[in-house]
Amino acid sequence: GSGGGGARRSRLSRAGKGVRDGLRNRWIAGAVVVFAGLALTLAFVGSTPVGTVKASPLSIAVASLSSLTVYLMPLIALILAYDTLVGEIERGTMLLLLAYPVARWQVIVGKFIGHVAILLLAVVLGYGIAGAVVVAVAGGDMRGLDAYLAMVANSALLGAVFVALGYLVSVLTRERSAAAGIALGLWIFMVVLYDLALLGVLVADKGRTIDQRLFVGLLLASPTDAYRIVSLTSSNAVAAIGGLAGIATRVGLGPGLPLAVMAAWVVLPLGAAMTVFQKKEL
Repeated sequence: GSGGGGARRSRLSRAGKGVRDGLRNRWIAGAVVVFAGLALTLAFVGSTPVGTVKASPLSIAVASLSSLTVYLMPLIALILAYDTLVGEIERGTMLLLLAYPVARWQVIVGKFIGHVAILLLAVVLGYGIAGAVVVAVAGGDMRGLDAYLAMVANSALLGAVFVALGYLVSVLTRERSAAAGIALGLWIFMVVLYDLALLGVLVADKGRTIDQRLFVGLLLASPTDAYRIVSLTSSNAVAAIGGLAGIATRVGLGPGLPLAVMAAWVVLPLGAAMTVFQKKEL
């Protein structure tokens, strides 16, 4: 009844505040502009088929933009999220917020919805403009549109993963500076160092222990690699360009498992952040 309506209004209010706070952050606004500009440039420059590759411009754009997203989306998401909780606690506004009839988990859910909405808007605008330009330059060639739209949705999901991780960092730290340092270290490890370490293990192993199935399993342990896999296996044309067609066929890899891994990377850190925040002394 009225209680349920009040709870829903409270969550919507928190989500709306999260969007407004994000839009007021000039750094984030600048990052969104950079995101759209790089997406447009990379799609425009890298979408012209060369040589004997007979793929649609949109399919080639998916392969190019997926590589951009892996680096840029986690960084933007972590910048949005790292001081969400610790920042308000430091400023004293969290105590004021919790003086209202709102549960702590509702605070996190509302902020999460707001931040993911900002990232979704950035992805839709940035990749939408880039996709429209690619189609126009290609004379209206719409082949590969389904893979392109799937990449847009998967990019938003990747952003949600790192927003959830950012919240966990934010609730586990006591100072914004510490949260910023940990968030940066998390980005470096998950986006750069994990793949380098995996490559080093593969080189050292020389094929003795790690077969294709185990290799794919190790890739799926990382949300960024899971994103790469689901984006680059969204169609046969994209898989061929990305070099994953043969591996995906031999191990029977479809989009379901990578998407499930990414969803788990959203739910588990977000749930952990809620649990810690519920018990945290302010």
